[in-house]
Amino acid sequence: MSALSHQIFVIVGITFLVLISPGPDMIIVMRNTLVGGRQAGLKTSLGILGGNLVHISYCVAGIGWLISQSIVAFSVLKYAGAAYLVYLGISSFRSDRKSLAVSDSNGRRSGRSWFVQGFINNILNPKGTLFYLGVFTIVITPETTIGATLILIACMNIVCALFWLFFVTTLDHPVIRQYIERFQLVTTRIFGTLLVALGLRVALIDR
Repeated sequence: MSALSHQIFVIVGITFLVLISPGPDMIIVMRNTLVGGRQAGLKTSLGILGGNLVHISYCVAGIGWLISQSIVAFSVLKYAGAAYLVYLGISSFRSDRKSLAVSDSNGRRSGRSWFVQGFINNILNPKGTLFYLGVFTIVITPETTIGATLILIACMNIVCALFWLFFVTTLDHPVIRQYIERFQLVTTRIFGTLLVALGLRVALIDR
């Protein structure tokens, strides 16, 4: 196995394991898919992919390392992310009386906000910074050529895109949606609780 093939294998495995681990991105995609349907889930996922590109860009530029080393910068990012998750959680509690059924007019109105929620949620997650720093330290090293780096970054994003596509499509399946809508009030409160809990967890993250 060539060095590049080994790197691809490792980076695909790491990315997949991170994706299937419950976290802020998964919760926000689940919530938005159930509230706004497949389009909302896919637009939220697209926002997350956009956030990933930002993380990758500043890690390549070396800014990610500075953030991880600066207590002030890391704390600002951490608490901003925590506050945003808590805000989303409280919003879920406040809207727990609304139907999870998809509304076309609501979907059109909220199309841009789905993307923004996914983007901001991903950007403000300090674990994203630490994850990509780890990738660029262990897998993508200074010895990795530009061409190989671009291939590895493309592999990461392809895995992410395929995962979110499968995840959203499965979650929006009529059978699953009908089952969840039967327990609408409980579902929205669970999402609200999870988002608030994740916000508190993010606030307690140590570098």
